[in-house]
Amino acid sequence: MPGRILVFPSPQELGSALAQLVVQRAAGSGGRFSLGLSGGSLVGMLTRELPAAASTGTGTGTGPWLVAFCDERLVPPEHPENTFGSYRDQLLWRIPEPAPTVLAVDTGLEPNAAAEDYAGRLREAFQGDAVPVFDLLLLGVGPDGHTCSLFPNHPLLQEKEKIVAAVVDSPKPPAQRVTLTLPVLNAARTVVFIATGESKAAVLKRILEGNEDNPLPAARVRPHTGQLLWFLDEAAAKELTVPFEKHSIL
Repeated sequence: MPGRILVFPSPQELGSALAQLVVQRAAGSGGRFSLGLSGGSLVGMLTRELPAAASTGTGTGTGPWLVAFCDERLVPPEHPENTFGSYRDQLLWRIPEPAPTVLAVDTGLEPNAAAEDYAGRLREAFQGDAVPVFDLLLLGVGPDGHTCSLFPNHPLLQEKEKIVAAVVDSPKPPAQRVTLTLPVLNAARTVVFIATGESKAAVLKRILEGNEDNPLPAARVRPHTGQLLWFLDEAAAKELTVPFEKHSIL
């Protein structure tokens, strides 16, 4: 079974547990805490729960946070589809001191140039490591099984060298994007998939219970030495028959 599956009664309880997990991982990092964020509904969930969790108990950890983004749509930061802009406006300024260091994609560049620029800054931030090792990556999963901007049957699923890649033909608009690749996702210390709602139930069953020759993108995320967690609400988990932990407390 791929990872540990935790099912919560509602998105609100899931969000609270997720915020506590982020704070726990930050406190246990022993220094700088590197966090990779995805967009979509996760922005609102973290905005509701993370500031309070980070300002109480263990706080934000023993060192500063490095925040990066798992993928980005190549639209200006002011655009509602821009992931960095959404977090900048809603969440980042509410994280307690010390203020996080934020690595954002330069969306003013062409796709390949933006990918190369972002990869260079990630390598610099991770002290030249060939593949950055994030402490924690928070990933979503689409109804088609995509994660980040890695889509089913796309050539990027075979990428083994690049840590960041350009996407110019996304089936979900906007077409131009930049995304972390599978080598980075599978190098992380902890990866958490977050999925809520009945619309995700069928694809989650396929990802978590299927044995396909051509796995969906989310099913290809299997950290080599790290931990893989699935945070689901009851609606998203309704079709699962594999064992899962209900109402778990981490």
